[in-house]
Amino acid sequence: MPKNWTLKVDQYINANSNCIIATAHVDSFPADLPLEPNIREPNRKSSTYKQIYDSLTGEPERFFERHGGIVLCVNKVKPKNKTELELEILQSNEGGNDGIINGGHTVLAFEQARANKYDLSLARVKVTIHIGLSEDEAKDIALASNTSAPVDARSKVNARGDYKFIKQFLAQLEMEEETKFRIAYYQNQSGAPKSPQCNVNHLIKLMNCLDRNKYNPNKSKGKHPPVSNNPSLSDTERQRLSKLLPLLPKGLWIEQRLFQIIEEHITNPRKKGTIDLASIDARKSTLLPDSRYSFGFGAPADIAMPIVAAYRVFLDENYNWIIPFDEFALDFLQHLWNNYYKKYLVSEKLAGNTVGSKICRNPVIWDNLYVCAQSYLNQQLLAMVSSNNNKREELKLAN
Repeated sequence: MPKNWTLKVDQYINANSNCIIATAHVDSFPADLPLEPNIREPNRKSSTYKQIYDSLTGEPERFFERHGGIVLCVNKVKPKNKTELELEILQSNEGGNDGIINGGHTVLAFEQARANKYDLSLARVKVTIHIGLSEDEAKDIALASNTSAPVDARSKVNARGDYKFIKQFLAQLEMEEETKFRIAYYQNQSGAPKSPQCNVNHLIKLMNCLDRNKYNPNKSKGKHPPVSNNPSLSDTERQRLSKLLPLLPKGLWIEQRLFQIIEEHITNPRKKGTIDLASIDARKSTLLPDSRYSFGFGAPADIAMPIVAAYRVFLDENYNWIIPFDEFALDFLQHLWNNYYKKYLVSEKLAGNTVGSKICRNPVIWDNLYVCAQSYLNQQLLAMVSSNNNKREELKLAN
């Protein structure tokens, strides 16, 4: 059922048939309006919020002239009388996209100032109310709204709906695996941890690492996937990533198991109190996207990328595993760790190199792990051929 909110106003005008502009009372402004159309959640630590709060509580009677106003999207507006407007809002679970388009920080400031017992009876704010906008129209206004603080590119991509294909895939995966993913799709998203591994762009990086068609060391350029953020998603990029989505659970699995191996290494009794791996910090903690995995050490967000990228050797051009994943994945990971990656991280620590991003992006280790993967795959294929030949010989003898 749609929910209604009452807005107390001094006056209002119909700017057009689908838009009302009102002068609203701040002391009774509803603080629980949904933020569905907004492209980010308000952050009370931001300079934007602090400026609004200081202006509101310092001279509430001048707030109207100093503030740009709030923009709302509603399903219907019903004037109750000359000083009250009843707003009908359809929330996302009802197929709507109504609520605060722009002004989340302002409404948060209203709520906090009232909680701190400030007298806001003289404070007014301009409210622009759009009626019956489609989801795309609401998002377009949210993206175009001027803000005094920058909005990160990821939030804009999310507002355009370009992450929808990832969200739908993860929702299905949550049901199948009975788990919950903690992914931040936009700035200041509540309920999403600040761990960089839980950023939606981290998932895209994991998928890029397994694209054996786009990133091939035999090419003169683009040998390995980039680990820098590039949140812009064209139609072509979404189509490519959609083909890689079925590989995402494997990428997440590799990352999880690598973190478990690192945890086992640094908690080894012989190494108690010392960490011999570059870029690993015991004073921090790390959360991975799957809510089942948390670790008591900090590591660069990209630390698993060279390892994940090595696995693309085992994929054919249609992104099918040449050897069943479960038959080689764990043994191969241990092989990479024991023979290459652990030694590399130890040597970097001895050399005094501590910048995690530089350590994880060193092209030499990417090249070494890729060559190692090719060698490992060849050995596995030779062993399979030898095993098949032995079976044929046994069948001949049996006959």
